[in-house]
Amino acid sequence: MLGVCRQLSQAGHQAHLVGGGIRDLLLGRQPADFDVATNALPDVVLKLFGSRYAIPTGLQHGTITVLAGTPVRHVEVTTFRGEGEYLDGRRPSTVSFSATLIEDLARRDFTMNAIAFDPLSNTITDPFDGQGALCAKLVKAVGDPIRRFTEDGLRPMRAVRQATQLGFSIDPQTLASITVTLASFRMVSAERIRDEIFKMFKASMPSFGIRLMQQTKLLEEVFPELLSCVGLAAKDGSNIDVFEHSLAVLDALPPRPMLRLAGLWHDVAKPLGSVDHAAKGAEMAARMSERLRLSVAERRLLCDLVSTHEFRYAPTDSDAALRRLLRGFLGTSAGIDDILALHLANRGAYNNSIVRELSVAFCERIHTILATHPPLRSGDLAIDGKRLMQVLGLPPGRQVGILLSTLLDRVVDEPEGNTEESLLAFARTVLAKSANPI
Repeated sequence: MLGVCRQLSQAGHQAHLVGGGIRDLLLGRQPADFDVATNALPDVVLKLFGSRYAIPTGLQHGTITVLAGTPVRHVEVTTFRGEGEYLDGRRPSTVSFSATLIEDLARRDFTMNAIAFDPLSNTITDPFDGQGALCAKLVKAVGDPIRRFTEDGLRPMRAVRQATQLGFSIDPQTLASITVTLASFRMVSAERIRDEIFKMFKASMPSFGIRLMQQTKLLEEVFPELLSCVGLAAKDGSNIDVFEHSLAVLDALPPRPMLRLAGLWHDVAKPLGSVDHAAKGAEMAARMSERLRLSVAERRLLCDLVSTHEFRYAPTDSDAALRRLLRGFLGTSAGIDDILALHLANRGAYNNSIVRELSVAFCERIHTILATHPPLRSGDLAIDGKRLMQVLGLPPGRQVGILLSTLLDRVVDEPEGNTEESLLAFARTVLAKSANPI
């Protein structure tokens, strides 16, 4: 990165590090990467670094990706630019490359992201007091926030996400401008909104972002179903409403976006009243997932997590009963660890120490059972369909599958019977009974 700046400078051009990398550096955080802004025109940058190291990834917007360093890093080099009117709520209608550094910084979203650093002269250019915003822990728009949010409808969501990630507040004028620019937000693709939400879900307390979305009416645009949970008693020993309970579950889960999304949505069907809220919630989650443009696999995972979050057990349940429960879990696309994590977060959000202790004890028992590697799938059986057909003279077909399922039922209850000898003996008994029905 420094080499890129040096090469530009030696050729008589300006070179400044810009963007989130500078912000993170000033905050004492490890920067993910740095972007370079220069007054060198795109074709000059291409010629300077050569076709082997320069890739015209965004030529129309003045961006060239330069391969630099060892190991090789991708450094985005963008020419200072001015922008025309935004017509689609995302991109400028025209781009010009006659701008100065200050004019280039003026087009950026937030003041903390509009700071430039010249690593060769060790000087900072900060025309909009981004450093002041960092010290005050504020996300503040560059210039007129209404104009910034109208230019790119995703910026309100970016403001919420970055405030959540950094633990910042949003400048009052910037915050108030989100609600009055929702028309531009509605022009943003679901994929871009989803990506911001998933980034937000990696923060230590994502509920902060959901509250900001509620305050600015972004929540009404993205997850309107959650608003019905506000003010609805959570019951089950909780002293908070369903919305607050869902936020508590969200924060308690590991920072994996799909798991946290399931935590946020797990009780979304409770406002419907006396229904199986887990099953109904899975149906609602399927529709909400389509709005977010989740993949088929992601939708299935999310729906399985929501549908399995509510299950019954008692301390007196036998190990066999818990193995049967586990067998049911394995029939879903959700991993047992995620199911248990959601269960613990859900129970832990109740204002009831007994409920929490029971759930911890349950999970400990489950892990103890899993440590014995019990047979829970057909593939865990000591015999397979091919062997059954060979020994018992069965033809290929549905009967073999039914027999394997029956054998699995047997060993889930009695794992010690998972030997070929025992399974063949039991299979013969099953076949004899089916041949001589009462």
